[in-house]
Amino acid sequence: MSGSIDLRVGGKFRLGRKIGSGSFGDIYVGTNLQTGEEVAIKLESIKSKHPQLLYESKLYKILAGGVGIPMVHWYGVEGDYNVMVLDLLGPSLEDLFTFCNRKFSLKTVNIIDFGLAKKFRDPKTQQHIPYRENKNLTGTARYASINTHLGIEQSRRDDLEALGYVLMYFNRGSLPWQGLRAHTKRDKYEKIMEKKMSTPIEVLCKNFPYEFVNYLNYCRSLRFEDRPDYAYLRRSLKDLFFREAFQYDFVFDWTILNYERSHQGPQGSTTTGAAAAGAGAAPAAAGATGGKPAQAAGQAK
Repeated sequence: MSGSIDLRVGGKFRLGRKIGSGSFGDIYVGTNLQTGEEVAIKLESIKSKHPQLLYESKLYKILAGGVGIPMVHWYGVEGDYNVMVLDLLGPSLEDLFTFCNRKFSLKTVNIIDFGLAKKFRDPKTQQHIPYRENKNLTGTARYASINTHLGIEQSRRDDLEALGYVLMYFNRGSLPWQGLRAHTKRDKYEKIMEKKMSTPIEVLCKNFPYEFVNYLNYCRSLRFEDRPDYAYLRRSLKDLFFREAFQYDFVFDWTILNYERSHQGPQGSTTTGAAAAGAGAAPAAAGATGGKPAQAAGQAK
């Protein structure tokens, strides 16, 4: 970070240590000098070719008050940076995934990130955005829909298909198209697409409830402008949730592990087997909403 930005932003937030980075820039811990509260501060260079922080801040403000939506405390320009100050959340889901030995059980995790969000309807005419081809892949190739790999403009169906891959990543621990090697990014994307297209959904979801097969088959059956039947998808996953006798108890996989590790005896054995029953509140993970034996969308709103 250059010296052209003061260590204070928005007049009342002090910039602290760096805690992460993304395609937009860097994320820091900050402090509200008036209240002492810790916050997250995102910095994006004003010279960025594809600025997205302003748009992201507007989306958070539109969604303000929703469950799991961080509050934006300030947005503005400081020195050479666009700056957004928002609630400081807990560990990332990837951190928690690693903590849980790279397996989540079936119960629930939701994630939210609006860095690449865009309108799918024209705000004036309410017409769906037009079908286009030869689009570059945006987002993470690991979770991209097949149509996105094929260069087709993304719509609601692609969000749902990508979510399906995220759910199976958390269920399985990895996806079949991870770890592929190639000389260029273009070649790697091509290999990922080929592996994704050649892996039957039934194989991807093998040994997991049929609802996941049904979910991905449904997503891939949608046409570009189709409005997904969200109620149907929620109902399918909620039915699975209750069939597995899960409860909305906000006990997470990592809650159980934390509990067990805090009750380790001198020789490493746990002093009690009642791991989940009274485990209390979960850490403030970004967007997480569930957690004992886990389902990745069963508690989605």
